[in-house]
Amino acid sequence: MGLYGGLTGLALPFLAANTHSRVDQISLIFVASSFGYLVGGLFSGKLYDRYPGNRILASVLIVIAFMWVLIPITPFLWMLVLVLFLMGLAHNGMDVGCNSMLVWLHGSKVGPFINGLHFFFGVGAFVAPLVAAQVIRITGGVTYVYWLFALFALLCAILLWNLPSPSAHAALRASNSRANAPVLLVLLFAFCFLLHAGSQVGFGSWLYFYATRMGLADPATAAYITSAFWGVFTIGRLLAIGISTRVRPKTILFVDLFGCLASLTIMIVFPGSLVALWIGVIGIGLFMASIYPSTMAFAEQRMHLTGTVTSRILMGGGIGGMLIPWLIGQLFEPIGPIVTMVIIAIVMTAHLGVMLWLTLPKMRSGDEQASVVPLGS
Repeated sequence: MGLYGGLTGLALPFLAANTHSRVDQISLIFVASSFGYLVGGLFSGKLYDRYPGNRILASVLIVIAFMWVLIPITPFLWMLVLVLFLMGLAHNGMDVGCNSMLVWLHGSKVGPFINGLHFFFGVGAFVAPLVAAQVIRITGGVTYVYWLFALFALLCAILLWNLPSPSAHAALRASNSRANAPVLLVLLFAFCFLLHAGSQVGFGSWLYFYATRMGLADPATAAYITSAFWGVFTIGRLLAIGISTRVRPKTILFVDLFGCLASLTIMIVFPGSLVALWIGVIGIGLFMASIYPSTMAFAEQRMHLTGTVTSRILMGGGIGGMLIPWLIGQLFEPIGPIVTMVIIAIVMTAHLGVMLWLTLPKMRSGDEQASVVPLGS
């Protein structure tokens, strides 16, 4: 998933050229991918609750490899939208499976482990622009980058197929006191993932276009700026592994959100400054890194996460990853590239507001009385 996330922004101009699409049209691929992710959330959790998880995960990787082969050679926008929809389905299956099975293994102590898991998302996203920049320099396109990553996905599928799978049932027996998930909590955490996924996908995917259209960097430099973002993002997740053993997820989340907003403010106030761009990119990469895993760890502290509940929460991420990047694409040319950072700042301010709501005393005391979602449903 990291490889895909780190490559998408650089690949946008090439995919637009392949399909003869404008910027506002090619942004439909974000809608397609995220809509597929959203649809996948309707059934992927139930599959993991009932069947061996690593077999499902390996099957998902095979689908992803096939989609990676098709993406750079698809000549029509409608076909690319379909391919990205299927990619979104597969990404939901991978996301739900990895997060659910890790929580089943480690329970309330999952914090550093889930940060370690998402650290490798950062590794992939950091490596992808570096590899792509070199391949683009040599071949003038991104086809061979996608095909290389497809081979890697197939290798991972082979390694996963025979590994023993964690069981949801053992985790449920160990957590009878939290056997039901309050509806309001599920909705609020889903909204957190909506806002976070929208800001992360929006920033990571449009950063390359933003840097070039603002006249702050040529294409090669913009590729390295994108890689720098994901590199700092990766360092942030590495640091979060140790920090999460000493600091509560709630505290980490508030520090992260304030840090991101401060970084965005610098970029918005000084839009023509390359120095401000670098400061903002580094700050956002560092502080945004641990929001996803810390939110998952915070959710685990408030309710037990089966595959079904995890998939429902992560469906919020599918909606956010669909709407926010698409909205940026629609306003990018009419208003100008700066709209990218303004929209992301608004989204992160809303995220901070939801976190404040989650920490209200009435929310903590009302968990037991709230309507519940049966975990096995």
